[in-house]
Amino acid sequence: MPRKILAVALFFLVLLGISENTFAQQQNLSLKYSETIVEDGGSGQYTAIMKVEHSLPTHTVFRPKNLVGFNAKNKMPIIVWGNGACANSPWEHVNFLSEVSSYGFLVVAIGTLAKEGQTDTRKSTSSQLTDAINWAIAQNGDKKSIYYNKIDIKKIAVSGMSCGGLQTLEVASDARITTVVVCNSGIFKTPGNGISNMPKLTKESLKKIHTPTLYMLGGEKDIAYGNGMDDYQQIDHVPIFMANMDVGHGGTYREYHGGEFAKLAILWYKWQLKGDKEAAKVFEGEPAGLSKNPKWRFEKKMMP
Repeated sequence: MPRKILAVALFFLVLLGISENTFAQQQNLSLKYSETIVEDGGSGQYTAIMKVEHSLPTHTVFRPKNLVGFNAKNKMPIIVWGNGACANSPWEHVNFLSEVSSYGFLVVAIGTLAKEGQTDTRKSTSSQLTDAINWAIAQNGDKKSIYYNKIDIKKIAVSGMSCGGLQTLEVASDARITTVVVCNSGIFKTPGNGISNMPKLTKESLKKIHTPTLYMLGGEKDIAYGNGMDDYQQIDHVPIFMANMDVGHGGTYREYHGGEFAKLAILWYKWQLKGDKEAAKVFEGEPAGLSKNPKWRFEKKMMP
């Protein structure tokens, strides 16, 4: 018995070492280059890059590398992102965010990848999502910016995972927002669940949502499952789609190209922010097109 216990302990120590090493490698992605290609730049039409802009040093931007094809007739919608654990770094979601961006979106995530040998222990705040929106809108109107007249400031998604999902819900009342995407998250019945850095939302906050909303959860193994499903039951005033995949709280963000969560999120963004009718078929109809994908189960309300 003691040998088994020792073996298990060693196993978890090895896993911890791998996790920390992966974290360190991802932290250092932004150190060697002013702009970095994550994986292969994504599977979309546009090779995506990750970088920190001098005009927004508190966030990380994921965008198509070549902006030549974007203009007044072909603009990039805005997606802002809040991280899990209220982290002030998107390191856990870079594969996912890069993949999303490769389909022609300007993605602005809270925080940056920490400098070598350093860890940013500060917690993020919901206001940083608003900061990201304000920055993108300002860049679109700045004639000196590379983004001038290339951003669709009328198509804005606010999104986030876990704590970032709560941050998303906290700013969802912003009239500029076009759609809301909540990942592995939901409002606690006890505001903040006693955790100091969590947004202190109540279920009443859900009434402030004014746009079509997508929830993606990790099934019953997801610690946010109960909260997220309860949110779904209580939201009855806007179109809402609830998708569950049995992968637990961690989702598929770190998988190649962000895994299945990225695929579904991209389809939602393409529909809501670009009016893509083919993408809409995944969510519309009885049953919705997602029924063809056995990896997901879903419910929806107030949707075609």
